[in-house]
Amino acid sequence: MMRRTRTTERSLLRTVTAMYTPRPCWFTAASLVATARTMLAAASLAATALVLVPRVAPVSDALAAGMTVNGLGAPSDPKIVEPWNRFHDVDAMVELLQSLERAHPGLAEWVDLGKSYEGRPIVGLAITNEAKGKASEKPAMYIDGNIHGNEVQAGEVVLYTAWYLLETYGEIERITKLLDEKAFYLVPTINPDGRDHWFHDPANPHLSRGGRIPTDEDLDGRFDEDGPDDLDGDGEITYMRIRDPWGRHEIDPEFPDELTQEVLRDEQGSYRLLGWEGYDNDGDGELNEDGPGGYDPNRDWPWQWQPMSIQWGARDYPFSLPSTRAVGDFVKSHPNIAGAQSFHNAGGMILRGPGQESGPVAREDEEILSYIGKRGEEMLPFYKSWITWKDLYTVWGGEFEWFYGALGVFAFTNELWTNDNLYRKKEEDGQEGRRDRAAFRRDMLMGDGFTPWKEFDHPDYGKVEIGGSPKTFGRVPPAFLIQEELHRNMAFTLYHAECMPLVRIAEATVEDAGRGLRRLVVTVENRGVLPTRSAHDVQNGINPPTVVSVRGAEVVAAGIRTDPYREQVTWQEVRPERVLVPTIQGLERVVVEFLLQGSGNAIIEVTSTKAGSDQKSVRVG
Repeated sequence: MMRRTRTTERSLLRTVTAMYTPRPCWFTAASLVATARTMLAAASLAATALVLVPRVAPVSDALAAGMTVNGLGAPSDPKIVEPWNRFHDVDAMVELLQSLERAHPGLAEWVDLGKSYEGRPIVGLAITNEAKGKASEKPAMYIDGNIHGNEVQAGEVVLYTAWYLLETYGEIERITKLLDEKAFYLVPTINPDGRDHWFHDPANPHLSRGGRIPTDEDLDGRFDEDGPDDLDGDGEITYMRIRDPWGRHEIDPEFPDELTQEVLRDEQGSYRLLGWEGYDNDGDGELNEDGPGGYDPNRDWPWQWQPMSIQWGARDYPFSLPSTRAVGDFVKSHPNIAGAQSFHNAGGMILRGPGQESGPVAREDEEILSYIGKRGEEMLPFYKSWITWKDLYTVWGGEFEWFYGALGVFAFTNELWTNDNLYRKKEEDGQEGRRDRAAFRRDMLMGDGFTPWKEFDHPDYGKVEIGGSPKTFGRVPPAFLIQEELHRNMAFTLYHAECMPLVRIAEATVEDAGRGLRRLVVTVENRGVLPTRSAHDVQNGINPPTVVSVRGAEVVAAGIRTDPYREQVTWQEVRPERVLVPTIQGLERVVVEFLLQGSGNAIIEVTSTKAGSDQKSVRVG
């Protein structure tokens, strides 16, 4: 893994490192090149040769030497070098996660949630600075992606987030503070079956969305018997068109090699579009009506769930899929999760609940979610902060609605990528938008991103033409825009994580209360923007309240000051040694008063399910 030096030296270094099994060793850039030349001349290295990696010189020295200099906001010396201009299948994803875990002991810990229907691993990393506390003891952000198998960049954002957090810890102050105080559970793909089939089977941009459990979509008693077919054997599922004097399409004069366009109502065309490549495999007169899967893993969650008759894609009951149940079991066993994010594609949206018009979202929580979403619009050009049911469509049994409704967790779903980012302008509808995309392929992708039309003898239609966009164009960004998409979405999620609640004991004072009693006044702060419990959580008693407790001294009475500036206390009727605080609002404080008897060292502790804990010792008497 080498940083680039000058062009002539780069090819020399690549030659050296390609010849031998790598074992990292650090050199300066100048000594690296000299050593490489010597090694090539000698040509007598042992089988375990060195990988020569130049250290980064100060900027002025680097410029003087003709070396490259890192751009801002990037890790200066990553242990794992990844270009982030490509997509990873499940094996490559797992390998990268394992490399990150090995490279960053004390920061990364392996997480195994379970296996998919076809036996693929659902895995990830727990990331935090363990020297400052276990992940389970800190407010945690849960992030997953790729619940729909074809939405591959969703998994890449989660991978990139893991890489960035680990490689910039100790370099970027905000990241260091974040991992010292909080934790992340990162699971790149929760639909590894769908993901791998998108990679390794013929597909279009939309195929392999669901899982691989056989389903009878056309209700003919057979399962997955009539999906799309790769007729021309090119590894893609593209469109079929046929010459037809009664067709409603014609060749686009501006892009004759690529596009057809719909003719006006009073015009006659010469082509008819037939849909995706395929045969009528089951002889029922329809094409591609019963392919693999046929259900939606994002309709399998036990909140506002409805059966298939109401919500397409639902199966027999909530958590009926091995993958969603594995995620559900993991999340429920980690109640410290205070924020959640799922990544999908496409459309450029920051979605929040509810998924249905009748879905409950407390007014106070909506204000917070709306605010974070608006911040996201600033970070993500052309993205829209939307309420799912109101601005998109109704969803029953969705994942991020389950996080909020069943667990009281503030959650978002981002629909990654919008074609507005092709030319940094709002894409036109219809044929003008198709022409813009064709121009982008021609001008920016050097003609890549389109499968030329070719003739094919179809058993049902006769001579047809097959061609169109491959699976890697339309729903996912092109290579040179991948990292930008990953980084911007990561930045939004890290902002959400920074907003998570964090309790700290700001002050603890002891004063004489008369009659042999001491008054202990404890100020507890929530240093996060989010409350320690959402309003929905408080209203429905989902998680326990924050507890402020004292041990080491006899507590005879305790309560919460209703006004922190005056000594007005609402006294707790039972168990005064542990005061229950329903919630602490974001960037707010609560003042708890204890009346103590006797003397000694008193230990004050504040514990919150989703906001961490803190402890302080004071002398009484």
